Amino acid sequence: MDFLDEPFPDVGTYEDFHTIDWLREKSRDTDRHRKITSKSKESIWELIKSLLDAWSGWVVMLLIGLLSGTLAGVIDLAVDWMTDLKEGVCLSAFWYSHEQCCWTSNETTFDDRDKCPQWQKWAELMTGHAEGGGAYVLNYFLYVLWALLFSFLAVSLVRVFAPYACGSGIPEIKTILSGFIIRGYLGKWTLLIKTVTLVLAVSSGLSLGKEGPLVHVACCCGNLFCSLFSKYSKNEGKRREVRSAPDVSPLSLLQVSYYFPLKTLWRSFFAALVAAFTLRSINPFGNSRLVLFYVEYHTPWYMAELVPFILLGVFGGKTTQLGKYPVLEVIAVTGITAVLAYPNPYTRRSTSELISELFNDCGALESSQLCDYINNPNMSRPVDDIPDRPAGPGVYNALWQLALALVFKIVITIFTFGMKIPSGLFIPSMAVGAIAGRIVGIAVEQMAYHHHDWIIFKNWCRPGADCVTPGLYAMVGAAACLGGVTRMTVSLVVIMFELTGGLEYIVPLMAAAVTSKWVADAFGKEGIYESHIQLNGYPYLDVRDEFTHRTLATDVMRPRRNDPTLAVLTQDSTTVEDVETLIKDTDYNGFPVVVSRESERLIGFVQRRDLTLAIKNARQKQDGVVSSSVVYFTEDAPQLPASNPQPLKLRRILNLSPFTVTDHTPMETVVDIFRKLGLRQCLVTRSGRLLGIITKKDVLRHMAQMMNQDPESIMFN
Repeated sequence: MDFLDEPFPDVGTYEDFHTIDWLREKSRDTDRHRKITSKSKESIWELIKSLLDAWSGWVVMLLIGLLSGTLAGVIDLAVDWMTDLKEGVCLSAFWYSHEQCCWTSNETTFDDRDKCPQWQKWAELMTGHAEGGGAYVLNYFLYVLWALLFSFLAVSLVRVFAPYACGSGIPEIKTILSGFIIRGYLGKWTLLIKTVTLVLAVSSGLSLGKEGPLVHVACCCGNLFCSLFSKYSKNEGKRREVRSAPDVSPLSLLQVSYYFPLKTLWRSFFAALVAAFTLRSINPFGNSRLVLFYVEYHTPWYMAELVPFILLGVFGGKTTQLGKYPVLEVIAVTGITAVLAYPNPYTRRSTSELISELFNDCGALESSQLCDYINNPNMSRPVDDIPDRPAGPGVYNALWQLALALVFKIVITIFTFGMKIPSGLFIPSMAVGAIAGRIVGIAVEQMAYHHHDWIIFKNWCRPGADCVTPGLYAMVGAAACLGGVTRMTVSLVVIMFELTGGLEYIVPLMAAAVTSKWVADAFGKEGIYESHIQLNGYPYLDVRDEFTHRTLATDVMRPRRNDPTLAVLTQDSTTVEDVETLIKDTDYNGFPVVVSRESERLIGFVQRRDLTLAIKNARQKQDGVVSSSVVYFTEDAPQLPASNPQPLKLRRILNLSPFTVTDHTPMETVVDIFRKLGLRQCLVTRSGRLLGIITKKDVLRHMAQMMNQDPESIMFN
């Protein structure tokens, strides 16, 4: 009798910090689907069960879309409120942000639309004085105090309840989707703490964003709903289909590096539809639109402007070193950030508000300093077609403040990204690029106004025309800087279109994105997330890395010369005690099974975890199994003397079709196989005889060695 005919818990599962076997998971799902299909013909109930199984994927996507869309909307609203809470409070309803408070006021005028009696700054509320040195100092002090409180709560919650909630999460998600196991990284506690601390961290005013961590939150939602359906909870490969689906923007298509079938793409589209509908219902941006920075420019771009656009791409590429340095303590960085940020209005406000203002075109109704131009009193043009004008004192003042903000943002982001709180790099990178872009845009605009007879302006910029849009330069600069940090190109352009709705300006964005990537690649081929993966030593094979060395499988396989012989099991002559000793004395994740030690003919491969669980369960449930019992992997039991104890059949856990290559297979092919099939290991043979084994870790070590890097930097299995 084969006791394994009845399945028992944990067989086929993986330990923490191990890589899954994609081929095995795919095979198990195919077997499961085949059984369900055959049973569906037996009765109506089985047919209903098969239909429920088929639709379970769409149900999961619906739930993910609803929850992730709701969380995104709630996070946005909470961040707006808590960011404004550092400066004041709404007396009519304390849960209103500054903007919402003044929306509801009947006493707000257009000229003073940011001021209303219902909204009071802390100094005015406490002392009754809104102006003066004392009020400024008190507001300054409370601004810093609130920032320190928010960051302290964020870092404390992360450290105590969910250490995995820190950072952006994108490097780890890329690694998990490639098949690596990190238990708890997408768990319920991580979801809860990441959501709460993300609001606290962004509200504290630190130079970080929420877009990257929101990808982590969405994946946690996917993992949460996976546990409701055995189809996904018992299969790590299927679970990764669901985990990749919440990453429904081009940002996340970057993450999905290994396994992304077409049906998952359609389900991702459905999840995005549901999330967008939910977000639209909540309307967190207050503009009845789904984009964070909606722009509407009334002037087309001109070919001559591609030169400054490309120069912005060069600037963006040079900022690739963001986030590679050690970080200071959270509280210290928050204190420094708050103290330095408050005096400058462009660093005091939230980064999203700053980017939104930098992207905006200067219409007739704008009251920003950036729109303080000297108007011609005789001008009688439509509101949307304002000609280029000379800059006023407000613009020049804003330029100095933006220049200081640029230096501040670059330096403080280096120390902020990587701290033990939820922190994204998208928004800070965009802010750096947008500031630089707006400065360049204003400079080009003023050059075109004062020197319209120059050859570079003569053909396309007539006097009195609206030639240059500084907000467009800010958008291009933001894309360039983000591209330099992340090395995205195609997906980056689509992301910028997602965030701004500016479809007409795809060509300038493409020019800047490609240039920034070329310049950044000159400093190093890896983006910030790939560098983070390497820093943590995750076993991640990047599909974009090329392997062109002329080595063979025999050069990489183990055992090598002077190494101990390969640890193997025989098909019908190994005892339970021998197996337990082998498991105890080695730390290998699995063992090849051969006909005999003399012939070394390969039969299959058995996982260490399955072997341990099978023997443990056999000792508990099957009578007669002792240490001297023979373990056999064949269909029929071996011929044994009658005095021998009962043998143990373990054929059920044997993989009869392990992936094999010959010893003369080029490593270029082996690397490609590991990438595209997501292999955990492959066996090396010659004429059917087992020679050695190559694991994913061996491949990564060999690639590091070929690139003159430390091969021992790959820490995990």
